[in-house]
Amino acid sequence: MPRKNPELVLTEKEKEELQRLVNADKTPQRAAIRARIILLCAQGKPAQQIAEQLNIRPNTVIDRRKEFECRRLKSLDDRPRSGKPRIYSDDFRNRLLQTLEQPPAPGMASWDGVELAKRLDASPDAVWRLLRKEGIHLNRRRSWCVSTDPEFSAKAADIVGLYLNPPEKALVISVDEKPSIQAIERATGYVQTGNGKIVKGYKSTYKRHGTLNLFAALDVATGQVTGKVTERKTRPDFLEFMDDLVSGIPDDREVHVILDNYSSHKKNDDWLKQHKNVHFHFTPTSASWLNQVEIWFGIFTKKALRGASFSSSEQLSTAIENYLKAYSQNPKPFVWKKREVKGSQLRNTIVNLCK
Repeated sequence: MPRKNPELVLTEKEKEELQRLVNADKTPQRAAIRARIILLCAQGKPAQQIAEQLNIRPNTVIDRRKEFECRRLKSLDDRPRSGKPRIYSDDFRNRLLQTLEQPPAPGMASWDGVELAKRLDASPDAVWRLLRKEGIHLNRRRSWCVSTDPEFSAKAADIVGLYLNPPEKALVISVDEKPSIQAIERATGYVQTGNGKIVKGYKSTYKRHGTLNLFAALDVATGQVTGKVTERKTRPDFLEFMDDLVSGIPDDREVHVILDNYSSHKKNDDWLKQHKNVHFHFTPTSASWLNQVEIWFGIFTKKALRGASFSSSEQLSTAIENYLKAYSQNPKPFVWKKREVKGSQLRNTIVNLCK
C-alpha cells in the first residue's frame, strides 16, 4: 500500500504568491515549475502523479517539497552559490592591460588572444574571459575624425542650442550635399550561400554611367527634406539651391542654416547681405556629424542606393527624386539625444578607459 503524503498546509498569502508566480508571464520557468509543484502538493496529490503531470522526476517533487517545508517561499529562489574561485588576481588584470599598450610581437600589427597568453604565460581562455569582462574587442575597429578646432565648444554649443532651443518662430535648416553619387549598372538578384542561406547578391563587375550631386535641406522642426539633383557642386550651384530654399520665406522670419566647412559654403557674404534674415552656422572642423542632415543621408543611401542598379544618370536622378517624394509623405524630425559632445574621443592609454 503506497505511503500517504503528509498534508502540506499553505497560508492564504503563500497561496496568492504561488498562484501569482504561476500566472505571471515574466516569471522564470524554474520558479513557475517550483510554484506549481507546491500548489499540487498542497492539493494532496502524490509525487508520482505530479511528476507525470509536469514531466519531471518524482525525486524533484520530493526535494522541492522538503525545501519548501524548511524555507517556505524563499525556497522558490536558488540558494546563493560561492561559484568557482578566481584563479587570476587583480595583478593579472593589470599586467594584461599594460601589455596591450606595449608593441606586439615582431611582425604583428596588433595583439590577439594567443599572443597575449604567450606573453603573460597564461591560458588563452583566461585572457579572452578577462577581455570580455573589460569590454575589450581586439578585432573590432572604429575610425572617426577628431576635431582639433580651437572653437569646438562654442561652435558645437551654438548648433546643439539650435536643435534643443531654437529662436522663437525661426526656421532651422540643416544643409549639405552628397557628391559623386554613381550611376552604376550591374546584375542583382538572390544567391544561395554555401551554408544554405539565401542573401541579396550582385555581380562584381559593373558599368559606370556618370555621377550626380544631391543638395539636401532638412527642416529640423518637422523632418521635411528638400532636395535638388545637380551635375556639379560648385558655389553657384549651392547658392542657386539656397535661393530656391528661401524664396517662399517672408523677409521678417529668421532662417538659421547649419553647414559644414566645405569651401562653397563659405565666403558668401554678398549673398547673405541680400538675405539679411538668413544666418549661417558652421560646424567645427572635422565634426560634420553635428549636422542632422547627415543622418538623413545615411537613411537615403541605405534605402535608395545600396544594391541598386541604374542604366543611366537620368535613371539615377529619377530614383533620387522618387525617394524624396516618398520620404516627404511621412517625414519625422530627428530628436537630439546626445548628452555630451566632445571634440576628441581618443585616449592614449587603455588603462584609463578600464578604470
